[in-house]
Amino acid sequence: MPKIIFKCRYLKNSSVHLENLVEYVATRDGVEKISPVSRDSPATQKQEMLITDILTQFPDAADVFEYEDYLKHSTAENASQFIGSVLEQNLDQLSHQEIYVNYIATRSRAEKLGTHGLFSDEEAPLVLSKVMEKVARHTGNVWTPIISLRREDAARLGYDNAAAWTALLRKQRNMFAEQMKITPENLRWFAAFHNEGHHPHCHMLIYSVNPREGYVTKFAIDKMRSCLAKEIFQQDLIQIYSEQTVQRNKLAGKSREALREIIGRMSGSLCESETIEALFANLAERLKHTSGKKQYGYLKAPLKAIVDQIVDELAKDGQVSEAYAKWHELRYEVLRTYTDKTPDPLPLSQQKEFKSIKNMVISEAMSIGSHYFTLEGDEEAEQLPDDGQEMNTENSAELLKKASVLDNSFAQYRLGKRYLLGDGVPKDAETAVKWLTASAEQGSQHAQYALGKLFLIGEDVPRDREATVRWFTLSAEQGNVYARYFLDHMNSFSNPFLFLAATRLLHHLSRIFRDEQQRLSCGTGMQTDSKLRRKIREKKIAQGHAQDDHELKHTNY
Repeated sequence: MPKIIFKCRYLKNSSVHLENLVEYVATRDGVEKISPVSRDSPATQKQEMLITDILTQFPDAADVFEYEDYLKHSTAENASQFIGSVLEQNLDQLSHQEIYVNYIATRSRAEKLGTHGLFSDEEAPLVLSKVMEKVARHTGNVWTPIISLRREDAARLGYDNAAAWTALLRKQRNMFAEQMKITPENLRWFAAFHNEGHHPHCHMLIYSVNPREGYVTKFAIDKMRSCLAKEIFQQDLIQIYSEQTVQRNKLAGKSREALREIIGRMSGSLCESETIEALFANLAERLKHTSGKKQYGYLKAPLKAIVDQIVDELAKDGQVSEAYAKWHELRYEVLRTYTDKTPDPLPLSQQKEFKSIKNMVISEAMSIGSHYFTLEGDEEAEQLPDDGQEMNTENSAELLKKASVLDNSFAQYRLGKRYLLGDGVPKDAETAVKWLTASAEQGSQHAQYALGKLFLIGEDVPRDREATVRWFTLSAEQGNVYARYFLDHMNSFSNPFLFLAATRLLHHLSRIFRDEQQRLSCGTGMQTDSKLRRKIREKKIAQGHAQDDHELKHTNY
């Protein structure tokens, strides 16, 4: 059960004839008199029948504090409290406007400010008859918000008197105007505080002097509840934020460590999925016959759907699924400060932080279609080895040639790769094999893997199974997972390009997760939310709100 009950309906011009309920309201003098002896006795049969009738006519009555009390302890007193509360909160449905105004103003438990309990923006005392006349003549909607608290919260936070409610509602008037789509200068409101039983509450009437203006949505009701809760429970929230920060930091530390470990496993893993391979084959074939720019944003809906399906299939991989769950723990740190409820995770294909994976899918599909040669797992081979060999870090072919002649294995691999891919030099498979072999003979697992793959595919050089096995074996013995996979599946895979595309996507995702982990760890994610909150606050101040009158996103009390 939330800490605050907030309901917001509007008055209807025709009364509802619910015989039992109207009779009860008409004969009820303040709170139904119950003798101290029978107060803790079980609810009477008449009360139970009336409660059944109430829940049938007003289903949302089950949401009030008094019903929670009645369910816990079905005593005559709690039954009476529930019945009285619901009928009072639904009097706007049982009577005309002027009757409702008079009732909330003169109710026996209303805190009187003179002869009645009405208050509003005006400092001067209100004349009840004039307010009743204004409301009765109004031809537009008149909304009737009711705000209810638990007795212990109202007493502890100082909201057990009309003065506190007057200050609160005056401060929040522009918030009501914004959420009800009423021009602030047109908004009129009146309220009365009822220091009732176990759950003090405040009745309001709100309307616009322009009868055509104003409407309220469910989203707006949630916003109004959130703003009121934030203001009323601000002292509690300060303590909650402090405690949550400590717990959040502990959780975040554990999540970062777990995510780091998962990323490490993911970056060295293989992705074997017949479904992804089939989808890739379909996408590659269709892209061959697609004109225009080959980027996700430019593709037609059917091709986008295939790309999304590939990404979501990849998300089913155990390590990706685990990493995505840990990423969400870090991502929702800020939201957990405000609420225990967080949005359900989106499919990976719909998560904007991972949108770059979509164009990676398209790139891989195009490589498959053109049989573009790739070398997997050589990211570390692109870094200068710390083995005492002097090597200029510039990537010019001439410098690589000079170092290669001096039997620098690192430079030989780099130069062979350049000739193989046509990177900065004319593509030349024969020269590429020369330098890759020189590097492989010195023990480079990456050069060994490149040669094994070249002789396996047999496009740039003649296919040679013996050479394939030799080089893959040497590379696998040094821990190359790709070489080991090919050795284990020499006779089973149909298209190595399809398998490697899925695996490269897995590794690309591991890099995205690593970047996201660093972003969240250094607080940039939280900084973004902070900037957003500041913009919202500045906008509201410009609209006439008090400087500290800004709500917390997704708050639900």
